[in-house]
Amino acid sequence: MQHEEENTFRGKVESRARRAIKNHRSSHYLMLFTALFGACMIIGDGVITPSISVLSASSGLQRSLSEIKYSSSPDAQGAISDALKKYVPVPSACVITVCLFILQHYGSHKIGFMFAPIVTIWLLFIGGVGIYNIFHWNPEIFSALSPVYMYRFVRNINKDRWKSLGSILLCIAGSETMFTDLGHFSKRSIKRTFVCLIYPVLILCYAGQAAFISKHWNGPENFNHLSESIPEHLRHVFILLSLLASAVGSQATITASFSIINQCRALSCFPRVKVIHTSDKRHGQVYIPDVNWLLMALSLSITLGFHDITRIANAAGMAIVFGMIVTTCMMSLVMALYWEKSLFISGFFLMFFGFVEAVYVSACMLSFHKGAWYLFVLLAVSFTVMLAWHYGTMKKYEFDLQNKVSTEWLTDYSPSLGVSRVPGIGLIYTDIVMGIPAFFSHFITNLPAFHQVLIFVSFKPQPVPCVPPSQRYCVGRVGGKDYRIYRCIVRYGYCDQVRDTDDFEEQIIGSIGEYISLDESDCESLTSPEGRMVIVGTPLLEGHALIPVDDTNLFSGSTNAGNNETLAIPEGELIGRNAPVRRKKVRFLIPESSPRLRVSVRDELQELINARESGTAYFLGQSHLTVRDGSNFFKKFLIMAYVFLDKNCREPPVALNIPHAALVEVGMVYII
Repeated sequence: MQHEEENTFRGKVESRARRAIKNHRSSHYLMLFTALFGACMIIGDGVITPSISVLSASSGLQRSLSEIKYSSSPDAQGAISDALKKYVPVPSACVITVCLFILQHYGSHKIGFMFAPIVTIWLLFIGGVGIYNIFHWNPEIFSALSPVYMYRFVRNINKDRWKSLGSILLCIAGSETMFTDLGHFSKRSIKRTFVCLIYPVLILCYAGQAAFISKHWNGPENFNHLSESIPEHLRHVFILLSLLASAVGSQATITASFSIINQCRALSCFPRVKVIHTSDKRHGQVYIPDVNWLLMALSLSITLGFHDITRIANAAGMAIVFGMIVTTCMMSLVMALYWEKSLFISGFFLMFFGFVEAVYVSACMLSFHKGAWYLFVLLAVSFTVMLAWHYGTMKKYEFDLQNKVSTEWLTDYSPSLGVSRVPGIGLIYTDIVMGIPAFFSHFITNLPAFHQVLIFVSFKPQPVPCVPPSQRYCVGRVGGKDYRIYRCIVRYGYCDQVRDTDDFEEQIIGSIGEYISLDESDCESLTSPEGRMVIVGTPLLEGHALIPVDDTNLFSGSTNAGNNETLAIPEGELIGRNAPVRRKKVRFLIPESSPRLRVSVRDELQELINARESGTAYFLGQSHLTVRDGSNFFKKFLIMAYVFLDKNCREPPVALNIPHAALVEVGMVYII
């Protein structure tokens, strides 16, 4: 009884929390800004991490080359060392960075196959070196894990010690992007690898460095404890492995950037970019060419601009800790709303981890003027792009929903307004799946005519690799049978290329023909109101309703020499008996072995064939967004940024190979 009362009380509290978030629009904006802020931090980390990891490894290469004796003269040796320090680290880091980003188009699977042996050897190497340093320099170093030393550090804190907390973040670099790569790797594989291999090896490595430092704590400034703790006869092996491991270490942040941008794009928070799915088994393994080259350019700019590991490290630490704070905030919401934990538990989680991360944020802010400012420049640019695109997309979609017209306006009222039907097929591409899009009603209002067959086409992506052809097309009617107006929703997976095929028009018309022939015994299913769709794709038991035939062996039409009238052809034959004239790539006919269709169904199929013979036009809406008079500066700026991004997107809104002669772009002003 007490347990039931507790669950009832918890349900009431949770329902109040849900209602508070649902009813307060400001909470929606806060969650949106927080999520975009975290996404920008991951992208910033994807820019900074390749730069710092490769540059640090290149600096080790420079130190290794400086140890070689080139001349007996001290002055000449010093000049050579200075030249190596000036010309080796940055150029070699740039070359490695470029090669790393060039490899990205092979996909995570192939890159992981190449990099996995390198990572394994590197981890075992630094783990072995750590064990050597522990027993060689200070076997009692594990006593430093006592919380007493942490207490002494906090008790005697000062500005310099507080600032040093920011450097600790680099010890956990990579953990903030490890689970962002869930699209590339499974949750179980990440957990097992981290707990069983990576974490123990890192403990041994850092403990070995601590043992070395305990005996060499008076080392010079910018003293690289890891490289100096390596035995001399293994230094060159270490340099080679560090160069390779630095490239591998950057891979996690690069793929994490691809994943987070792909997710933002799916939520209309990032401009249209071409996304290439490199695996048909895992949804998240993606490669984005435009983003890849942009990340490479920004990473090179940091390397060339700062050419200082300390400054780049300050920016990297800032990106890491801010990403952690966003993760903590979102995790507390998941605990309260999705896992249905009590508000006390989720609040305690937020306060505890948020306090720890806030301490590190304050430490990183002390180094804001020493390189961390670059991260906020990246944040300002990326956040503006994502926020402007989301705002413009949402306002455009709201405008389409508010200004769409009912199907009755097109089917019942348009004939009384003098709208005429012209031969041919009109394919209208729209994002809405109910009603008539605003741009098409705008077109009819100014040019009162449309084709004898209209097909409203919408694309809907599905979170699966491929959608079977038998489940790809959802077809329905707009109005009654006599209007010859259809709606087709094309469902495609992330590995399907249905939007890029040249025979897409033939597939659409074939699906419409199958739909017309389906369930002829149930007339209600064919004259159902809009909103009821039928999945087509599987041919009838007796065969396809329409047969596509190559036009090279066909005739385009026949006209009577006396009156130029088209001759009627018996069933099963094409319309045309004159000399062949090539007009279409593929034409359709009703086969002689077609099922016993009713006369009305056969007439509708024949009308569809005749309309196709007359030609096909593609209607695309071309929006021009403008703000209302009196709008504030913030709204004007976001709309202006959206318009700029929309005009300069490399990926078109409809990726189809549409002939220019058949394309009709309908421009319309959207007053936001």
